[in-house]
Amino acid sequence: MSASSSSGPKMKINLRVWRQKSKNEPGKLENHTLNDVSPDMSFLEMLDVLNNRLVAQGQEAIAFDHDCREGICGSCSLVIDGKAHGPNPETTTCQLHMRSYHDGASITVEPFRANAFPVVKDLVVDRSAFDRIIAAGGYISVNTGSAPEANSTPVPKPDADLSMDHAACIGCGACVAACPNASAMLFVSAKISHLSLLPQGAPEREARVLAMVDAMDREGFGNCTNHYECGAACPKGIPVESIARMNRQFLSSALKSRPASGKQEDGA
Repeated sequence: MSASSSSGPKMKINLRVWRQKSKNEPGKLENHTLNDVSPDMSFLEMLDVLNNRLVAQGQEAIAFDHDCREGICGSCSLVIDGKAHGPNPETTTCQLHMRSYHDGASITVEPFRANAFPVVKDLVVDRSAFDRIIAAGGYISVNTGSAPEANSTPVPKPDADLSMDHAACIGCGACVAACPNASAMLFVSAKISHLSLLPQGAPEREARVLAMVDAMDREGFGNCTNHYECGAACPKGIPVESIARMNRQFLSSALKSRPASGKQEDGA
């Protein structure tokens, strides 16, 4: 039985949802009221109920991204009442349930706002900038072949644990949406830390950080000015200390890659 047809108390929810046909057209907030919302619904299920009603009335459904609905894919990227993924800490939109709201609540739903994340339609934004940053260096180059012996490359447990903490990043973009500068530093530093903390990623550490930071700058993301909103909004709790680690790696790698200045010959 679906949440919408389950028995139990129902809530009235007033929604203000951003509608925009394309990135080239202006958008606006559209008002809707739902009178039969179950507290057990997830936020996305509530939007499904609204879309079912809109389609039944011959209107166009609200476009929004989703996939796993289990908090692991990062697709459900919404700004809810001004907060990326909503009011609950370390929670993706798909994990947010309507019991977090009271009967009669008014909720504003908008897309992520950043120049590097242009609106595609309604609540859907183009986050392919993240894909291009990963393509620039977010990988380890290895020769294919049989799997190596698991114990052939010892990894200290603190390094392994810290690497896994950063590997938890799902690339949702909440850090960008929460940052006043629309910076992607937390995302990029998480990917860099994940790989550079392991011995397998060490050979390409310097080239990786230079390439990924350069790609981030080309995509038009803002600079980090230590507001720490990114860490507060991250649904996976990626530590902001990773930004400092990336900055140290970038500075060191940039200095090493700088060509040595040649000696000037004395003029005649």
